[in-house]
Amino acid sequence: MNRNLLLISTSSTHGTGYLEHAEEQVKELLQGKSSILFIPYARPGGISHAAYTAKVQEAFAPWGISVTGVYAYDNPDQAVRHAEAVFIGGGNTFLLLRQLYANKIVKPLQERAEKGMPYIGTSAGTNVAGKTIGTTNDMPIVHVKTFDALQLVPFNINPHYLDPQPDSTHMGETRETRIAEFHNHNAQPVVGLREGSMLRVKGDRIELQGPLAMRVFLQGQKPIEFKAGDDINFLMEAV
Repeated sequence: MNRNLLLISTSSTHGTGYLEHAEEQVKELLQGKSSILFIPYARPGGISHAAYTAKVQEAFAPWGISVTGVYAYDNPDQAVRHAEAVFIGGGNTFLLLRQLYANKIVKPLQERAEKGMPYIGTSAGTNVAGKTIGTTNDMPIVHVKTFDALQLVPFNINPHYLDPQPDSTHMGETRETRIAEFHNHNAQPVVGLREGSMLRVKGDRIELQGPLAMRVFLQGQKPIEFKAGDDINFLMEAV
């Protein structure tokens, strides 16, 4: 596969504007491109497709990249097939995946991404790049017929990964506990991607970028920390 992916944990970090923390990586990915197709189906906070797209247009304008929302097309599948690049934004992962299937763009996205079309995901858009959405943090606000996602990478991702706070009085489950529950029934690795960090995939090679380490969960093993520069290519060989 000739994958060309940028999978970002979040669209904004504390004290930064929309995608500001990933500007360097986005520009590198889109070098030589003048347009990108935005998929706003995840609708964070219930925002409309048009308002969400306008927010993204404002962020990309200074970089000389024009943004068009997929909702503006009568045939979303053809929009994907002819796009220079695709960006899937964050919001609710269940709603996003349902709409990807309903609009029949799962297969076009897979085919284009496998052939090297630049793909950017943030939050939910990063979730759906994985094998399934089984490790999302989101509430299942709509019914989905399957948890199977785009499978652009052979592992699951948990964006916005949070570490347990030792002094916290919160009695709910930690992310680590929930991922352990996931591994009672599923074998694929899970990447806990902390805020400000992202995964860059080129073909069958993958690297962590950003300021924070990521936490990798393998079935039946203790979690492992990896920082930027560490070799994490084993993840691309996951079953």
